[in-house]
Amino acid sequence: MTSTTGSAGGPVRNRTDAARRVRVNRARLVHKLRYARSHPDRIWPYLRRLARDWRLRLTTRGHTAYYRGVMKADTAKSTTGAVGSATRERWLALGQMQFDYLVRHGLTPQDRMLEIGCGNLRAGWRFIEHLEPGHYHGLDISPDILLAAADTLAERGLQDRLPRLILVRDLRLEALPASYFTVVHAHSVFSHSPIEVIDECLAHVGRVMAPGAFFDFTFDRTEGREHHVLREDFYYRTETLTALAERHGFTARLMEDWEELPHKQSKIRLTRPGPTA
Repeated sequence: MTSTTGSAGGPVRNRTDAARRVRVNRARLVHKLRYARSHPDRIWPYLRRLARDWRLRLTTRGHTAYYRGVMKADTAKSTTGAVGSATRERWLALGQMQFDYLVRHGLTPQDRMLEIGCGNLRAGWRFIEHLEPGHYHGLDISPDILLAAADTLAERGLQDRLPRLILVRDLRLEALPASYFTVVHAHSVFSHSPIEVIDECLAHVGRVMAPGAFFDFTFDRTEGREHHVLREDFYYRTETLTALAERHGFTARLMEDWEELPHKQSKIRLTRPGPTA
């Protein structure tokens, strides 16, 4: 960690909360019962998610189609809720946090950025405003959330920044140019992805990255048994994802200072060796 002291609610508390959080197995029945007892107001929403899970299992093939169905249902209720923000204020705060962190860690206006899972541009509109015109590409598997992204562009008056929003059926990135992007960003994507989808992305993202580029992604971290909840939330050990990245030629490191921020996910940065002289 970059800091070991802090006032209440600061780095120490965030780090303690993170350490407690990564020990929980949310798939265990005992955890579900304890959680239900502590949060009775969330029982019915969970049961509705459970019913949706079974419906989508029966009507979709593959995880991408499954999660596209999840996004369709969630976006119909709330475009901010669909990307994990309970309120507009939280939507703005989380976007600002992502933007500030990436700028502190190397994002410049000259960078050419690919945002995987851009959603409704919670952080993306800030990236578009910051980058040179035409330097932002955002992609998503959900047509419904991309329509919301277009609304965000219009709301913020960013049409002249010439962003590209791309609907994709998978994470093979086949429509994107080779060796082009200097920054790749995926916030709250791998937290909703089984390992085979993450593997697919890591197998192909290197092709579109320029020499010296980096790829930041967040994930739900556990230090215990890896598990998922209703095929919507996946929890991985850090070493599982770093080892997978290394098999695809990347160097991976956990971004420890991200743990100090008010967010429940962890972040890994991938780089790969540049050309030798």
